[in-house]
Formats: sequence, structure tokens, C-alpha cells
Amino acid sequence: MNLIIFGPPGAGKGTQSNFISKKYNLFQLSTGEILREQINNKTKLGDRIAPIINSGSFVPDEIVSDLIEKAIKDEKYKGKIIFDGYPRSLTQASNLDLLLKRYEQKIDIVLKLSVSLETIIKRISERRALEKRPDDSEEIAIKRYKTYEKSTEPVIDYYKKLNLLKVIDGERSIDQINKEISDIINLI
Repeated sequence: MNLIIFGPPGAGKGTQSNFISKKYNLFQLSTGEILREQINNKTKLGDRIAPIINSGSFVPDEIVSDLIEKAIKDEKYKGKIIFDGYPRSLTQASNLDLLLKRYEQKIDIVLKLSVSLETIIKRISERRALEKRPDDSEEIAIKRYKTYEKSTEPVIDYYKKLNLLKVIDGERSIDQINKEISDIINLI
């Protein structure tokens, strides 16, 4: 099973992806984590993308696509990927479809964590206190939320039309969200 999990920055995608990956033995492919890893390891790519991420903007599609393809073509992850925070645009969704077809795979379900801006700001503030992430200021959180909403709306509609979308109330407790996600996945 391959699945996509959506939600604005701070919605709990990482937490839920981590839960799903452990429970169902899936590989969590978080574009945000991969990109932050590049920055932390001070790679050439990391140096190039750090100012983009720290400003609250999204990294160009071609960079993200190359990173995604490496995981999709890896046999050990075949049919076992959680796409966490990807795709973020119709271009990326089309590219993902092409990559999956090329490697004889598909998306089985798309989960969307629905969370208000007020909750995001509260969570980002709490996360900033714990993790000290440079992209976790309130100003950047608001910008990223608005960018996310605007850019992913067509992607959400795209998966809705394909009958793959399940919307989850991301305002609830982690355990309540875990249970709802498990109930949905167990029906596949």
C-alpha cells in the first residue's frame, strides 16, 4: 500500500506518518525531513535550499522530484511508501503518477489532516520551544499555512475526484487521529 498524507505545516503529518509506518511496516518519505537532512549535513543541495525553506517558501519541483524518485525506484520500498507532505502542486501530483506508473505502483489512499490556522500557530510555538527549528517562527508558520492552503487545494481536489481522499479532523488528540486513520487503512 502506498499512501499520501496531507496537512499544513504543524498539522501532525510527521507524527501520524511515524505511527502509520510503524503499525503497517511502511517507509515514511517526508520531503521536509529529507530536505532538512540535506541542510543539516551541509551538502551542496542543502546550502542551495536552506534560504528557500527558512523564508517559508517551497523548494523547486525538480529538486524534490529527484529525491522522490530515488525512494520510489528502491525495491525495498515498493508498495510501502507514505508520502508525507508530497505532492504539493498539480505538477508534483502528475509527476508522482508518472513515477509510480514507471515503477509499477499506485496510490491507494490519500489522508488529509484538517487543522485551523489558530491550532497550527499554537502547535508551531510548542514545537519551536522543544525542537528549535529555524522555520518555526509564527510569521513563517502563517506564511507556510497560507501557501500550503493555496497550493494544495487543486491537489486535494485532484485526489478527491479520483475517490482516494479521506479527510480527518486534525484538531483532536493524537490517539483519536491514530484510531481514525487505522480504521480507514484497515478497510483497504
